[in-house]
Amino acid sequence: MKIGCHISVAKGFHKAAMRARELGAESFQVFTKNPRGLRPKKIDLADAERGKAFCEKHGITLVAHTPYITNLSTPKQDLHEVTIRSIKEDLHIAEAYGAVGAVVHCGKHVGEGEEYGKRRMIETLNRILSDYEGTTKLLLENTAGQGSELGLTIRELMEIRSATDYPERIGFCFDTCHGFAAGVWSADTYEELLKEMEETGYLNELVAIHFNDSKAPYNSRKDRHEKIGKGEIGAEALSLFLRDKRLEGLPVILETPVEEEQEYADEMVYLHELRSQRVI
Repeated sequence: MKIGCHISVAKGFHKAAMRARELGAESFQVFTKNPRGLRPKKIDLADAERGKAFCEKHGITLVAHTPYITNLSTPKQDLHEVTIRSIKEDLHIAEAYGAVGAVVHCGKHVGEGEEYGKRRMIETLNRILSDYEGTTKLLLENTAGQGSELGLTIRELMEIRSATDYPERIGFCFDTCHGFAAGVWSADTYEELLKEMEETGYLNELVAIHFNDSKAPYNSRKDRHEKIGKGEIGAEALSLFLRDKRLEGLPVILETPVEEEQEYADEMVYLHELRSQRVI
């Protein structure tokens, strides 16, 4: 496992990569642009190349994240077109940075129903990927199930991927908090989760893990991240992911609530300690 955290790219990608190494991260995640905006971003190619070279030199894995405001299932034509344009741009930025994938949140049907939402999401993914021939995968992230969110379960995510015209360009990012809040897994059902990942083929397409505890209870359908060991999931249950050889080599990204990035340094040390403890 390559333990890491989310890093601000406000001062440039190269500095973000340097900051990640300074904190002791083996992997890190950055937003491709303002997470709550869709304004086009002009990429600094020289900065991107420096940051990419730095990561390669130090063996650091990068995961990119697209803005929250996009909606793959929106029935609104204007937001649909903006979503497609924005995520295409995100993929090119992620590729310039050398990311293994660009995470995107699954669609929200906003009252149109799940079947409509899935069809629209598949249509949108096809539109995005028909014009992208790069190497960076688009990573569908499982959701907590808030409101009209789609993509809660492993099987639903695999069905969506398989229904697209470009399944080979789509991978997955599993968020531990979202899965717990959606009722997909708990300490008691961890092995069932991994078995389902293996049987469906999801595990072969899993590219990254968002590693978060949950402020909200199991099956609450609320997306509320918490620091590791401080929430409803607990450190012992979360440590199952860290010790699982089936997940070896994947970037494990902390997205826990912090006042400043320096707090991630201690939390990453804690994750390494959890990983090295004897399995009970």
